[in-house]
Amino acid sequence: MDIELQAMDVSPPHSAGLLTRINARLARGGMYIAIAGLLMIVAVVFYQVFGRYVLNNSPTWAESLAILLVLYVTLIGAAVGVRDAGHIGLESLLVLLPDGPRRKLEIVIHALVACFGAAMAYNGWLLGSSVLSYSIPNLHVSEAVRYVPLVLSGVLIVLFSIEHIIAILKGEEVEPSWN
Repeated sequence: MDIELQAMDVSPPHSAGLLTRINARLARGGMYIAIAGLLMIVAVVFYQVFGRYVLNNSPTWAESLAILLVLYVTLIGAAVGVRDAGHIGLESLLVLLPDGPRRKLEIVIHALVACFGAAMAYNGWLLGSSVLSYSIPNLHVSEAVRYVPLVLSGVLIVLFSIEHIIAILKGEEVEPSWN
């Protein structure tokens, strides 16, 4: 029984730093949210097609909700991709460099990605604040909900980039969330 429970435990070992343990859980949660969002998109689009072609009464809110869900899925998924090194980066040519310069350039790349994430979070917050009083017509929720995934993704990207920088300085690698 203990072996089965250990096999199901997906959290990083306790020897990992606090940031790594937190980020691993955040990334796994982000993957689950993205998967649930994809399933919701499929369900909403199916309902829209069913309503249009079978019931001859297309739901007006379905397209707006599907577009909103796409924002959440792509931005949260992109943040998880930053942690799990699933993004297309400038690291392709770095493998040809010796260890010293390669590590320095990797730190610069992750610092630039962190700056990008901070800009996403800050500007997403400003944009969301500016449209807080407006409503999405078919959904009757604030326009600000369109900018929540931008802010969340930006914050996650900053956290994940800091984790990568710390791992590089320690000479370690960040373990992907799905391992």
